[in-house]
Amino acid sequence: MSVRYTLNLRVFWPLVTGLCTALVCFYHALSGGGGDPGGRPPDGGTPGFPVFKAALLLLLGYLVLRCRHAARQRFAAAAPRAGRPSWPSARPAAAGPRPGLRVLLESFYEHEVRLSPHVLGHSKAHVSRIVGELVRAGRAQGPQDPQGRLALAFRGDFVRVGSAYERHKIGRPDAFDVLVPLRLPPLVALEPRAWAAQPGPAPAPGACFVCALRAPRAAGGQWARDCKPFADQFCADLRGRPHLSSGLVLRWFQARLQRCLGTVRYRLEERCRVSLAPGGQDRPPTLHVLPRRTDYGCCRLSMAVRLIPAVHLGDGVFLVAPPPDRPPGPPPQALWGVNTARHEQRLLAWLQDRAPPQACHLKCLRLLKALRDLGARGLEAEAAARWGRVLSSFGLKMAWLALLLRGPLQGWEEDRLPERLEELVLHLRDCLLRRRPLLHCLLGAGVAGVEALSLPQLLREAPPVDLLAGFDGRCRERVAARLLRTWLHLPELLAAYGGPRYLLPGPPARDQRAPGHPWDLPPA
Repeated sequence: MSVRYTLNLRVFWPLVTGLCTALVCFYHALSGGGGDPGGRPPDGGTPGFPVFKAALLLLLGYLVLRCRHAARQRFAAAAPRAGRPSWPSARPAAAGPRPGLRVLLESFYEHEVRLSPHVLGHSKAHVSRIVGELVRAGRAQGPQDPQGRLALAFRGDFVRVGSAYERHKIGRPDAFDVLVPLRLPPLVALEPRAWAAQPGPAPAPGACFVCALRAPRAAGGQWARDCKPFADQFCADLRGRPHLSSGLVLRWFQARLQRCLGTVRYRLEERCRVSLAPGGQDRPPTLHVLPRRTDYGCCRLSMAVRLIPAVHLGDGVFLVAPPPDRPPGPPPQALWGVNTARHEQRLLAWLQDRAPPQACHLKCLRLLKALRDLGARGLEAEAAARWGRVLSSFGLKMAWLALLLRGPLQGWEEDRLPERLEELVLHLRDCLLRRRPLLHCLLGAGVAGVEALSLPQLLREAPPVDLLAGFDGRCRERVAARLLRTWLHLPELLAAYGGPRYLLPGPPARDQRAPGHPWDLPPA
């Protein structure tokens, strides 16, 4: 559920009833407090309206409204269902004028998708304060090594990445991603290379890099002796050369974060409770922020912040640990993932400047992610996880950027929202059915139109990456079929799961399974 400001009728009507009753009692106490016990005024006039009758009428009106609402719900649930499948029918019986798809999308967006900018802004500010204190404590500790050897250290800053900082986040504003840059020793230099360009096994399905240690031109045996302790602690051997290990760096990063958290925990206890959950070798650690019951600050939510260790290569390019996709072949600890969040934010700002004043491109991306979540309803846990991996938020964003860069941007006006959303769904269907690749827009050839954005040489020389290359054909075909069916039944799904129920009559769907359709997704 997303955080928003709406009117809760279950609380509103009892509150109004109690407020009116209190006002009548207060008026009676002021007007008839010194009168006759029988309720007759001292001047012999007509008695006032009894307070008991007023309260009884208010209670009766409230009960009538509640009974009317319950009767409407009962009649709607008892509608004839003969011959109707469990999935909402594409052609229900006529029950009055039906709103168009654009009206349903707008209502669904306002009630279920759009986040409150006020709540999101407070959450981001709260995360920045806590993470800022944590990384400053890590920088103050420095590269502490018991034997005085070369070691890693916190650089002292952090980089905000993810949908929350790109203005297309949906759901609750309680999950954030933050890159924590690490500082290498002065004698250590890296030579990053894309793993797909290396000879050997099948190329990586994602953007994976390896980082070999690079010696200075005039280096001799002294440099090798000085860097040997660092290589033994943080490097893995790959083809006879030491490469910076993402697994070893991640293990050191988690231990250092625990020490930094112990330093700042006392200062943070007055505002919140903070705990760190290690992610192991597969996931980065997660910082859990829980508000205290005595904290009456605005918009205090329970939040989870992923702290991702990153190595800055220059020009806004970061290598992160662990990589999102780990292909078979090289040692997993030698692989790093590339993060291009800075250049993605620059590209979004460039597109925003050239888009029409009332463009719907960000709203379209949010609705596409919400459509993905609607399609996962009715699936088992394992199938829903595969559905989310195939239609990941990053993949949806890359497909959206590909259509935006294809142009023209004048076609993304507000009144053409259903057309653009349908175009996005069809583009994803073609990518899933191997009619076209779903490329990373900023790696290699990428997508036509990125030439306007000056990219670093490392990104330009990287091989193109198909984000769906790691999934087999059967899984992709079934995801494409379910995605297309979700779009075709979108009006019924919106009426059943999102927005006010008066927009489209009909009972909500209990299950999205229909006979004759492969809903269960095979293993990826």
